[in-house]
Amino acid sequence: MAEAGTVLVTGGSGYIGGWCVIGLLQQGYTVRTTVRGLSREAEVRAWLAKAVDAQDRLSFHAVDLMADAGWDAATEGCDYVLHVASPISAAEPKDENELIVPAREGAKRAVNAAIKGGVKRVVLTSSVAATSGPTGLGVDDESAWTDATLATTSAYSKSKTLAERDAWALIAEKGGATSLATVNPALVIGPVLGKDFSGSIQVVERLLGGRVPGIPRLGWNLVDVRDVADLHIRAMTAPEAAGQRFIAAGHWAWMADVATVLKARLGEGARKVPTRKAPDFLLHLMGLFDKDIAGVASGLGRKHDFSSAKAQSVLGWRPRPMEESIVDCGKSLIAEGVV
Repeated sequence: MAEAGTVLVTGGSGYIGGWCVIGLLQQGYTVRTTVRGLSREAEVRAWLAKAVDAQDRLSFHAVDLMADAGWDAATEGCDYVLHVASPISAAEPKDENELIVPAREGAKRAVNAAIKGGVKRVVLTSSVAATSGPTGLGVDDESAWTDATLATTSAYSKSKTLAERDAWALIAEKGGATSLATVNPALVIGPVLGKDFSGSIQVVERLLGGRVPGIPRLGWNLVDVRDVADLHIRAMTAPEAAGQRFIAAGHWAWMADVATVLKARLGEGARKVPTRKAPDFLLHLMGLFDKDIAGVASGLGRKHDFSSAKAQSVLGWRPRPMEESIVDCGKSLIAEGVV
């Protein structure tokens, strides 16, 4: 395969970052990825090897979102940077700055290092949490920005919104030949390659593990992690992606829809998946003892949809069928012994 260029992916030990590494290696790129400590290299290589065998083109660099050391060396000589690394939490932290500060500091360091290194383009992993209009209902697209000044805006939403705005401001101020694009994923599911994965997988993991007494009235736009990685790579090279935001979202699904697919397709593996509905008060009660549940209880019965029409029309991106993502996610959780 012809040499395609060199790409730095921050946060290669993470769920989206790992699949970005896989996608790039599959397409012939030389990949550098960052981890907080090089002691994790062997572990990350082992689970990446389940999906790709081109790891002779992969190297690891130790950097921290909150420290300058290592960023310039990791970025020097790269053609592109995918900045994926950022703190994530389903639960609301006691101090919102636990999420906000490292998200913003990491974005600034990644963009500054890219500009200094003469990188052609940075693709920043943002979130639909940064593209929410004032009502939090209906359908939003990339033109919407979350209001980070509102007291009702979650710490995670603030962190993604402020970090993305910081990145755009830096590029506008001193980007020069370095351009920026952002990918704003909805709720990411799909296959896992180990036991270290995103909190978004809890949607499937809690159902398969019987960790909910019933099915709550919760729903999201689901998107496959492989499709999110694909959109990053498309946004990285397409000339028309420069200066643009792209929502990565598939179809809306209620948790009951997810449960139905698991029951229908996974047989005995889905024996613990509940079939009855959970009343709203029960989820609020569980939230008193489970911070992750408390973090989503405010969304009960609310449908906030996001459009990926722009990614599809501009970049030719297509999300795979929701059922495929749910089934592959469930099968991988079972295979890895998570449930």
